[in-house]
Amino acid sequence: MLSTAQIGKCGELLVQYRLLLQGVESSHMSTDTGIDLVAYSPRATQPVTLQVKTNLKAKPGGGKGKLALDWWIPEFTPAHFVALVDLSNEHVWLMSPAELAVHAQQRSSGRLHIYMYTDETARPRRTDRLSMHQHFDAFRLENRSEKIFGLLNFS
Repeated sequence: MLSTAQIGKCGELLVQYRLLLQGVESSHMSTDTGIDLVAYSPRATQPVTLQVKTNLKAKPGGGKGKLALDWWIPEFTPAHFVALVDLSNEHVWLMSPAELAVHAQQRSSGRLHIYMYTDETARPRRTDRLSMHQHFDAFRLENRSEKIFGLLNFS
């Protein structure tokens, strides 16, 4: 059984590993300022800051529905991008704060709630319920690397 801190650290390390495989160096911040990693690519003009939010695995939506991942993110993050991590499948999505605001299904107490169904058979009745496969592939790390870090897609 992993603690919340261990799950978070695993997410950060997974993001670092996936970035390093693409030639992007990254480093942890020493204090919690809303930025977990600073990433640098020789092809990018500036470093990119990342906040990392991690799920160990998908859970039943609403406690008994189809499997879903969900994250609560501060509405005003200082990071350039938020890395959303699913440890069970080693998936990483990168979204800017503006993209998170557009795709968040809920807002509460200065936080955005974003979630996605992982079950391909999920057919939500509400249009704000998003599927990982239908709506979030464009945000996968490997699909964003070229634009964000000036890298070619190596997936």
